[in-house]
Amino acid sequence: MRTIQRLVTISLPLSLLAFGLLAQDNNGRPETTPEVKHDVSPPLHEMRIPPRSDVPRERPLRTVPNGPGSNQPDPVLQTAAGPLVSTAGAFGFAGVGNGDYGFAPDAAPPDTEGTVGATQYVQWVNESFAVFNKSTGAIVAGPTPGNTLWSGFGGGCETNNDGDPIVQYDKLANRWVFTQFSVSTLPYLQCVAVSTTSDATGTYNRYAFSYGNTQFPDYPKLAVWPDAYYISFNIFNRGTSFAGTKVCAYDRTSMLAGLAATQQCFQLSTSFGGLLPSDLDGPAKPPPAGTPNFFLNFGSNKLNLWKFHVDWATPANTTFTGPTSIPVAAFTAACGGGTCIPQLGTTQQLDSLADRLMYRLAYRHFTDHDSLLVNHSVATGSGNVGVRWYELRNPSGTPAVYQQGTFAPDSSYRWMGSIAMDQSGNIALGYSVSSSAMNPAIRFTGRAAADPLGSMQAENVMINGTGSQLKSLSRWGDYSAMTVDPIDDCTFWYTNEYLKTNGTFNWSTWIGSFQLTGCGGTATADFSLSATPASQTVTQGGGTSYNVSVTGSGGYAGSVTLSVTGLPNGATPTFSTNPVPNGNGSSTLTVNSGAAAAGTYTLTIQGTDSTLNLTHTTTVTLIINAPASSDFSLSVSPSTAVVKKGGTATYGVTVTPSGGFNSNVSLSVGGLPGGASASFSPNPVPSGSGASSLSVITGTAAPGTYTLTITGTGGSSHSINATLKIH
Repeated sequence: MRTIQRLVTISLPLSLLAFGLLAQDNNGRPETTPEVKHDVSPPLHEMRIPPRSDVPRERPLRTVPNGPGSNQPDPVLQTAAGPLVSTAGAFGFAGVGNGDYGFAPDAAPPDTEGTVGATQYVQWVNESFAVFNKSTGAIVAGPTPGNTLWSGFGGGCETNNDGDPIVQYDKLANRWVFTQFSVSTLPYLQCVAVSTTSDATGTYNRYAFSYGNTQFPDYPKLAVWPDAYYISFNIFNRGTSFAGTKVCAYDRTSMLAGLAATQQCFQLSTSFGGLLPSDLDGPAKPPPAGTPNFFLNFGSNKLNLWKFHVDWATPANTTFTGPTSIPVAAFTAACGGGTCIPQLGTTQQLDSLADRLMYRLAYRHFTDHDSLLVNHSVATGSGNVGVRWYELRNPSGTPAVYQQGTFAPDSSYRWMGSIAMDQSGNIALGYSVSSSAMNPAIRFTGRAAADPLGSMQAENVMINGTGSQLKSLSRWGDYSAMTVDPIDDCTFWYTNEYLKTNGTFNWSTWIGSFQLTGCGGTATADFSLSATPASQTVTQGGGTSYNVSVTGSGGYAGSVTLSVTGLPNGATPTFSTNPVPNGNGSSTLTVNSGAAAAGTYTLTIQGTDSTLNLTHTTTVTLIINAPASSDFSLSVSPSTAVVKKGGTATYGVTVTPSGGFNSNVSLSVGGLPGGASASFSPNPVPSGSGASSLSVITGTAAPGTYTLTITGTGGSSHSINATLKIH
């Protein structure tokens, strides 16, 4: 077998994010260009099927700017999961892969992609797609080379089957949207086919959009939005040096109708790569009219958000604004953005593709908020790799992280994730898992809307791999796909790759579906209460504080009144914010111990919403210590002094106060031999703190060893001994 060598690419430092948004700003206006061509196809079964390549090849990896940083601890690492994620209606079947449906892979990685429609599931891998009955898993059509969709269309879309495929289901129009690039010949094209019905085996409105002879449009990612199909590319100059991300809007209305269509694009500078457009879930609740499409990538411990508002009537009014920086918990890109994923039985490691966010950027509109979900792969700081995921809220206003977490419950490596949310706010996250003790497998986890923020439940196995990838082939992915059924808006569908046996270019894929228990019902509006730290210690008369957090769920947006019980007599509490408004927020509980007796007390903090008759409590511990007694102690140095007869011995005497002691301490010494005398300087030691020099003049004292007793008096009396040797 022959593989194409990986291209040498340039990954630019993230510090360049500080400079410039657009490489060519066109005075702030979009690049507006017409399609190269459009037509309407015959039904899929009537299209000529072109020959497939018989030479397996490795698709080159073109990296984008990222900030791997050092392997630092992850502050939102979830090392222990909750109970096994509760699912219903689990169902799975083989996707397009080695030995399934007569298919043999001819490229790696598979770029596993798929989505669910009204009655069908369509999966597209490099470089073929298939249509399945979503109820039975039976194959309806395929596997079919991707460029079959452009049979008779002419040009590169028909002759080239270059992959990087995306298939979407336009839930608002009940249409399929297929797209892949044509880059083997010039000009570089993006080929788009929009079905004329909800049947993926029917006819298509077909389009080709050009990016000229220099802008290689790598890693296209397409999303459905009411006013356009939005797409992003990592542009490489003739396929080599990185030139920045390009974002484009395709005229969705015209493409649904089979009419001539244009694209409006903005080219970003080389400071930005790996942007994802927001993709609509929940067709019953589309975004409010005029809502821009959101684009996201990551920087150093932050996410960057842009807003793309397209105006088809007056392109000069189209805007692409940003980025808005959204701080997130510190992270380090897995494998430094490259290769480090271990496998069972081989030293061959796999790509993490951690230099970019993973498809999709899932958007969902609720009555009281909008959510964006996305994930990427990070180093955990413990030597393995986990999936970092985020839920952002209020992207149209001041976007912020609502919750985030890194799922890595054990020492295995988790990467290549995809994430989505159902109509009830439950989240599902699918990914690949591997380690030196296991073959790569497909698993998923999830969380109910009422679970603690930032947490996932224990994972489920979708399918275990029984082979590892060998022979210097590190490519894996480049993406997977978690989507939500548009009919019930509850069933998650996930597809990813695995291997049945050890080998190279012998990948298989799996398609699975499931629901998280409870989807479809009306989520109960409620809140939870927590307080940190769990325990505080204070000296009698002093004060301390606790942070009290209110976290809403199920759309809760009420007002929570706080109170505390269990305080000892003499102690007084105050809350910085009371009540806590809008169902989410925090308040500082300050406790002044006053004259309360020393002891350990359990405080019960209560939150109450009297309107909804909701009450929750949490407990903390308060330890009050009695103040230390006012006193002092003595020390002497040296402990032994040796001197000739008639000489002088010198000692340093130190007074150390405690418990606020500040009285004068008078010093004296006993045990002097006859003929000797002593003096202190100073004496007394003022304010209970300091040192005095003790001088002992031996005079006519006889040679020998003597024990001197140094005494300090200042309200109380303390003594310390020293030795005097005369020879």
